Amino acid sequence: MKLIRASTKRFGFQFGKREMERLRNVLKFYPCIPPTYQRLTRSGRVPDAEVGQQLLEEALAEQRAENKKRLDAFLADPKRVGANASGWQISLTPGDFEWLLQILNDIRVGSWVILGSPEQRIESLTEKTAPHVWAMEMAGAFQMEFLHEVEGEGG
Repeated sequence: MKLIRASTKRFGFQFGKREMERLRNVLKFYPCIPPTYQRLTRSGRVPDAEVGQQLLEEALAEQRAENKKRLDAFLADPKRVGANASGWQISLTPGDFEWLLQILNDIRVGSWVILGSPEQRIESLTEKTAPHVWAMEMAGAFQMEFLHEVEGEGG
C-alpha cells in the first residue's frame, strides 16, 4: 500500500492486486466483536441494568448493520475503489479513513476476543482458530500501514 495523494479532503492509496484481495478478505470478517462483549456497566449497579444492556446491544447491532451496508457500498463504488494498471486505488475522505480504521479495529479486537483474549502468542492453530488469528494479524497490519502512510512516514 502506498499513499499517492493527500489533501485536507481526500487520501488516495494504491494497492497491489494481492494486497487488495487480502484487504477485501479481512473486511469480510466485519462485524467481529461478539454482540454481548460490550457491557453497560462492569459493576451491574445501575437501575434496570438488564433492560439497559438489551438496549445497548440493540443499538450496537443496528450500528454494525449500518456499518456493514456502508462497507459493502464503499467497496462496490468505482469512484472510491477502482482497478487500474498497477492494481487498485482507494479514495478516502478523512471521515472515511477514521471509519475504515474503526472497522479494522473491530475485526482485530473481535478476533482477539473470539480467541479467548490471549496474552501470549498463539502457538497451536486449529481449523477454528486459524481464520481469527489471520484476521487479527491482517487487520492490525492494515491499520498500521494506513497510519504509517498518512503520518508521512511511508514511501
